[in-house]
Amino acid sequence: MRVPVTLFAFLVWSSASVRAQDSGLGIGSRLELFVDGALIEETRGDARVELRRPTPREVVLVTDRSWEGNACGHFTVFQDDGRYRMYYRGSHFETGKRLVRPHREVICYAESLDGIRWYRPDLGMVEFEGSNANNIILDRLPVGGTVHNFVPFKDANPEAAPDARYKAVSRGSPERGLYAWKSPDGIRWKLMADRPVITKGYFDSQNLAFWDPVRREYRGYHREFRKIPGLPEGTRGIRDVLTGASQDFLNWTDPVWLSYPGAPDEELYTNQIRPYYRAPHLLLGFPTRYIELGWSDSMRALPELEHRRLRAGVHIRYGTALTEGLFMAGRDRISFHRWQEAYIRPGLRPVDNWVYGDNYQNWGIVETRSHIEGAPDELSVYVNESYWRGDGTKLRRYTLRIDGFVAVTAPMAGGEIVTRPLVFEGGRLFLNFSTSAAGSIRVELQDAAGTPLEGFGLDDCSVVFGDELEREVRWKGGSDVSSLAGRPVRLRFALRDADLFALRFR
Repeated sequence: MRVPVTLFAFLVWSSASVRAQDSGLGIGSRLELFVDGALIEETRGDARVELRRPTPREVVLVTDRSWEGNACGHFTVFQDDGRYRMYYRGSHFETGKRLVRPHREVICYAESLDGIRWYRPDLGMVEFEGSNANNIILDRLPVGGTVHNFVPFKDANPEAAPDARYKAVSRGSPERGLYAWKSPDGIRWKLMADRPVITKGYFDSQNLAFWDPVRREYRGYHREFRKIPGLPEGTRGIRDVLTGASQDFLNWTDPVWLSYPGAPDEELYTNQIRPYYRAPHLLLGFPTRYIELGWSDSMRALPELEHRRLRAGVHIRYGTALTEGLFMAGRDRISFHRWQEAYIRPGLRPVDNWVYGDNYQNWGIVETRSHIEGAPDELSVYVNESYWRGDGTKLRRYTLRIDGFVAVTAPMAGGEIVTRPLVFEGGRLFLNFSTSAAGSIRVELQDAAGTPLEGFGLDDCSVVFGDELEREVRWKGGSDVSSLAGRPVRLRFALRDADLFALRFR
């Protein structure tokens, strides 16, 4: 057996966090993705687990209105009854010998019918430079002070009051902390309390909260500086993430640090954690990695050197720090497998993508129509670029296959994986997969000890090939596996030039 290095830490983490014994890991009839190592016990041959990066598409928004600017950010996007909603910070930077903000920060709103073409409605709610013809929904706290990093969500709690179907958290001033907001329509917002409801943290990021349908509680994730060994005296620490929970959105548990077993200490600016809508027992995060590299030949060789020097004149980190997107996944709401490879790389571009502030992923995953006529819908996320340059930030859409964050993959030479003992409900097995025309997947069902079950061996399996989001697996005796439901079963997958993204019994 050959276990790739990236998979080694992956399996060590899952052994410590899941510890599935012969009694089996209960998966019921839920969708399971291979994003966190919880399912896999063994790899054989050339099989490996691989992070898949989304594909950049078109720029969907340029924030060039006078109340917006080149420092817009902290985008939140979600689907809501046939339309897509977007919320973001309107802000602008001018750079000389110091950083200048020519107008106050505002909270802006946009809509779309397809997630691709966005428009900014004139809401008439907030005056800016003598006019209410803008898409601003907030610019200050009702109790006084600014609104910063306003991050909303549609509350899926069935007991949410009609006037609080939408909720949000934001930083404010002068009191440091996160304020709680409510809204009946996602446009008109009121504070739920006059003082911050979460106060332990630094909060200078896209702090967020949501309803967790599995735990039946509100869950929040926010920024703080974490002390680590070896830092110079007086250093605040590295940027990291705290989490807490609440039953009413007003009273929160003391926050605790997230953990990333097997991952090194790194600075995370945002976290972008939320339940995956197709498998809410899984939390997926899309944090921003922040790296201070200083001046070097490679730094000077990156695009836009003169602009980089201008920014470094305000502070060196503004010119020589870089940001890029990461991916992580977890099940217990605190411990996450954080992939070390970048999920969003700055890319092969002459401008707009190799400076601190670029490559921040939005909070939220939405389904959009495929760019290929007749193909299934795909996932869209939105990533900012051109931060702190020109008149406006650019927001680019990226797409990914549904469930396609991580693949179990093998070349034509072949490879296998064997799962931990799983206890399922249902009568049939379905796969989200892709093969070449010459490639294939076969599935064997085993008992907890690894012995093939009669009628469900590898040679009994009808060869699976093609490219589908959901394909039923069949054996010589048919596809019915209901006789095995409720008992520990291992799955052995044999792959040739194939990718496996997800499985589900139902």
